[in-house]
Amino acid sequence: MKMKTLRDLLVDELKDLFSADNQLIKALPKMAKAAANPELRAGFLEHLEQTKGHAERLQRACERLGATPKGKKCAAMEGLIEEGKEMMEEDAEPSVLDAGLIAAAQKVEHYEMASYGTVRTWANLLGESEIAGLLQETLDEEKATDEKLTKLAEEMVNEEAEAGDAASMTRGGNGRR
Repeated sequence: MKMKTLRDLLVDELKDLFSADNQLIKALPKMAKAAANPELRAGFLEHLEQTKGHAERLQRACERLGATPKGKKCAAMEGLIEEGKEMMEEDAEPSVLDAGLIAAAQKVEHYEMASYGTVRTWANLLGESEIAGLLQETLDEEKATDEKLTKLAEEMVNEEAEAGDAASMTRGGNGRR
């Protein structure tokens, strides 16, 4: 598709986000299964349900613009998910893996916040207030998820991972495995 207008670019980016969200829908159950911390596991499953809603909103936005949301693959999300998959394949202590899973999830959230914020702005510029509202709703949920991940990392997971490092050092280790 040749992009001649901002509307064309908006549709293209909505398709990219639809692909990203559908890739994430497949990845989140695996991340939940890999998580040792029950709150982290529950958070991944909660975000899975939210992400299904995000994909539905994107479908509605595309339909409003007379487009189908399918037909594009989000290379950025593919790479971010691959990084998360590599993390899950590491031989890591459970709390260290959880810290790594949070880092991987926050990379995804920041990508999505940037993307949703951009398309929301374009929808507003084009006078598509209904679409902008749908995108803002998703953006708000992405920000809330990022905040929950930060809180979980700061209050629990990072401390557990650090405690493992301290225990390793007191056993005569150098903190490395």
